[in-house]
Amino acid sequence: MPERFVFRDLRDLLAKANEEKSGDQLAGIAARSERERVAAKRQLADLSLAEIVRQPLIDPSRDEVSRLLLETYDAQRFQKIQGMAVGEFRELILDDSTTEEQWKQLQWAIVPEIAAAVAKIMSNKDLILAAAKIRNVTRCRNTMGERGVLGIRVQPNHPLDDVGGILLAAFEGLLFGCGDAVIGVNPASDSVQTVSSILHALARLIDAYDVPTQLCCLAHISTQLEAMRAGAPVDLLFQSIAGTEAANRSFGITLQMLREGREQVLEHHARRDVPWKGEDVMYFETGQGSALSAEAHHGIDQLTLEARAYGVARVLHPFLVNSVVGFIGPEYLYDERQIIRAGLEDHFMGKLLGLPMGCDVCYTNHAAADQNSADNLLVLLTAAGCNYFMGVPCSDDVMLNYQTTSYHDALAARKLFNLRPAPEFLNWLQSKGIFRGTEPQLLDASARRELMQGLETSLGEIV
Repeated sequence: MPERFVFRDLRDLLAKANEEKSGDQLAGIAARSERERVAAKRQLADLSLAEIVRQPLIDPSRDEVSRLLLETYDAQRFQKIQGMAVGEFRELILDDSTTEEQWKQLQWAIVPEIAAAVAKIMSNKDLILAAAKIRNVTRCRNTMGERGVLGIRVQPNHPLDDVGGILLAAFEGLLFGCGDAVIGVNPASDSVQTVSSILHALARLIDAYDVPTQLCCLAHISTQLEAMRAGAPVDLLFQSIAGTEAANRSFGITLQMLREGREQVLEHHARRDVPWKGEDVMYFETGQGSALSAEAHHGIDQLTLEARAYGVARVLHPFLVNSVVGFIGPEYLYDERQIIRAGLEDHFMGKLLGLPMGCDVCYTNHAAADQNSADNLLVLLTAAGCNYFMGVPCSDDVMLNYQTTSYHDALAARKLFNLRPAPEFLNWLQSKGIFRGTEPQLLDASARRELMQGLETSLGEIV
């Protein structure tokens, strides 16, 4: 006798159609067998896009994220595709005749739950192929996301927030041709004094070399804004975000705080003597499992909640969005297979929704993963057109205590796929003798002396 599966509502259907994730199992919402998973995928493929919009997963009267998602998608453009089933929408996305311009027309025509639904019925190859079709370009001090470009965030974290150690690690990253996405430090202490000290130090380094890149200290948004009001330079305003109001509240934020913060930074930029290329000033980080870890998931699966976080991000026109895919731990993504799948899903959904997606290809030391796992995801996401990755000395973050990608990994990914740094940054690398053409070169003695003088200037105020 054939098995029959009944899914009580859209929330249940989306959860059961998700690929295996330890976080969904922890929440008690995952499919109980592969048969049930396949049955859910088949039913989801036949569901109309209009039905997804008609069934908000959280009552908008109780959740400001749900209200935002319904208020900000392009309902008029959605009318052209509302009669499609999820499976038909997948075919449209993967169709060779669907152009990048047509993709751009679709980005604001869908709510994030549609992006999540279509991701659930795609293979890993589908996710790579679809995401590679489109580039979402952003501008702050330089231009990120153009086709043929792979950016790198230099992440010179220090367990004691030692400014000298931070600057030395950042300088090393610049010599590898990394740092065009941002030089971004996660502070060990979320104090205004520490954040101000780091921001001023990074500004000295950038000014000493006239580097066309962005600086950021990844403290809480309120701490960064207070440091800015006290005179610290803020290029990008950072904040972790999630897909429900309750999860964002656990981060100590509201949507209004994000909006007001962005406006304050734009006003701050207008007062600074910097040749800004654009007004994309926000930097968001996300990760599957964040809402569940805050007990704020409302019974929704972690992939769908991640898509909702992207719906929040796109309204604020960020310069960078980063899925920190393996950082939360094996409770949410257990092993290499789950981490790779989540990284490809996140990148695809973000690109589909119009975001400049990067990925922290990472894992914690208690996950069933290793550096080969990271290498695999790095290569797959580079093929998918990921905007940027992390660059950490020797791939080991000594402050956050997790494993990610190194400066060497960045060079390897660029070499394998014939990619280059951001255009303004590449010109700078060439002018300093760090690159010849699009390749790094050995520095002669005079070039080394000149570069060391700039570092000495940056360090001068702290030694």
